[in-house]
Parts: sequence; C-alpha cells; structure tokens
Amino acid sequence: MTWMLYGAYGYTGRLVAALATERGEMPVLAGRDGERLRTLAEVLQLDHRVVGLDDPAALDRALADIDAVAHCAGPFSATALPMVEACLRTGTHYLDVTGEVDVLDTVLARHDEAVAAAVTLAPGSGFDVVPSDCLAALLAAALPGATRLAVAVRLDGGPSAGTAATAAESLARPSLVRVGGARVPAPAELRRRRVTFADGPRDAVALPLADLATAWRSTGIDDLVVYAAVPAPVRALTALPSVARRVAANRLSRRLLGTMAARLPGPSPTTRAATRSMVWAEVADHRGQVREGTVAGPNAYDLTADAVVRIAGLLEKGAGTPGAWTPSQAWGADFVHQLDGVEGRIPS
Repeated sequence: MTWMLYGAYGYTGRLVAALATERGEMPVLAGRDGERLRTLAEVLQLDHRVVGLDDPAALDRALADIDAVAHCAGPFSATALPMVEACLRTGTHYLDVTGEVDVLDTVLARHDEAVAAAVTLAPGSGFDVVPSDCLAALLAAALPGATRLAVAVRLDGGPSAGTAATAAESLARPSLVRVGGARVPAPAELRRRRVTFADGPRDAVALPLADLATAWRSTGIDDLVVYAAVPAPVRALTALPSVARRVAANRLSRRLLGTMAARLPGPSPTTRAATRSMVWAEVADHRGQVREGTVAGPNAYDLTADAVVRIAGLLEKGAGTPGAWTPSQAWGADFVHQLDGVEGRIPS
C-alpha cells in the first residue's frame, strides 16, 4: 500500500513530505517540475514521478499502483478537477487541502460517482477545513435542532504564496452567506462581527470561505455565516465590496497582486512555532438557546500537514467510506482531537 503526494515541492507539500518521513511513511512524490521534484526526493530519499495534470493517460499510469493521492498543488480551481477525475477513473482515493468554496462544492457534488467507483473523496483536509468543520459538527450535536450557525477562522503567521493567491482571487467576490441552504449576498448586519477566540476577542468579516460548502452539509443547518479575522486594511477593503471587486478585476492590479503573492515564502519554522491557528463557532436554535465553542491548534500549516498525513494514511489503508465527504462526515467530529497540539472548548 502506498500514497502519492502531488505538488510535493510547494510550500505545503514540502511540510507534508517532511512530516510523513518523520513518521516513517514513504509517499511517492509527484508534480510537473522534474528538477524541483528530483531535488526534494533525493533529500528525503523517496520515490518520485514527474507527471502533469494536462495528460490524462500519463496521470492514469502514474496512479495505477497508488492507493490514495494527497493533492497539494493549487490553485485548486485549476488543478482539483483533473486529479479527481483521474482518481475516479483509476479507483484511487483522493484528498486535498483546498479552502476554495467553489472547488469544495464541485468535488462534494461527485458523491454518486465516487460511490460507483468505490473511491473516497476527502476535499478540505487541512486548515481550513478540518478544525472548523469538526467544531461545527460538535456544536450541532450539542444543540439538536439548531437553526443558525456562525463560524470564524484565524490564520496567524502569514500566508504561503498559494494561500495569498487564493485570497487575492476572493477579493473579486462579494461576501456570501447561506440562507435556507442557498448562497446569497451577505446583508449589511452580518458582514462584520466581534468573535471570541480561545485567546480573546477579534474583529472579523464575512467572507466566502470553505465552510459555506462544508459546514451546512456536515450539520444540516441551512442558515450559515463564515467569518475570518483579518488585518485591518483587509477589513476596510471588504467594507467597500464594490471597490474590492474593482481592484481585483483590474488587469494591472491583478498582475501586481499575483506577483506579490508568488514572492511570499510562507511562514518560517520560527514563525510557525510561535503562532497558532484559531477557530470559533456558535449555533443557536429558534428558542434562543446558544452553544459556543473554540478550537486552538498549531500554526495552520503545521496543522494541515498533520491532518494530511493522518488522512492519507487512513485512505491508504482503506479506512474511508466510498463517496465525497466533509472531514467530520468522513472521520467523525472528534477527529480534530486526534491532531497534535489541538485544544478545544466545546460545551456538552
């Protein structure tokens, strides 16, 4: 049994590869850049395969003896679908670390195809989505009949190039919430909120983040708002959505944002060790009962690497159920407690 790490030489991919080898696992490293791939494979003493996502036949051959793929090559809006389709063709289990709501919707919509192919599709297997999805599911279980859900996330320590590129793309989109299960523009009264993370209160803004696709599936709660605690300049920009969309839609602005994002090295080991990831969530029912909880963990990239290695191992061993699942659906709401360094405050 073996699993493949695709996009192994990217920022997140390198963290996953290093952690996997620390834990005695030997994933096959893969990607389209042969030189960068060979360099990493030599350092970690792992096998590697050079293959692009634009060659379905070559991709099928590369997956022929692979039990599961950990897909870490973004932007997932461009890369997820070719890999998902290859996994469905070859009977290979799939996980990724996307936080892109449209990508999650697309992959989760392939449930029936995954069942027919006896394949588990597990998108959003990092931060965001694992801790937020599990927290939402735990709170929903603590308040049966909850009708409203709010989730907030915080990523300290700075983004990688891939995360920054995805965030820049999201500026062109309006703030969205779910009402009655449908995604609609956020009304003014829901666009900002002060939330209390494990280490204290922060101002947050409603953004079209991953939990819009996952949390309502995991909880069955149709009224949902997802917030992010972001720096003050970003909060100011989101307060003027038309301005943000004009900035993101302008060709020169887009090019500048993309160039700046590509140059970001991602947080250093020292920064990651000194920073934490935070999630807050709240559910309420029609009688006014409320349950609130928090999850605090290691830096988001370290949490992601931990979750990916664990989930890839589960999929490699055939522990998944065929279909397309959110993290809490696939592994249970308590899965978040299995991750290293995670602490939760969740009411019973």
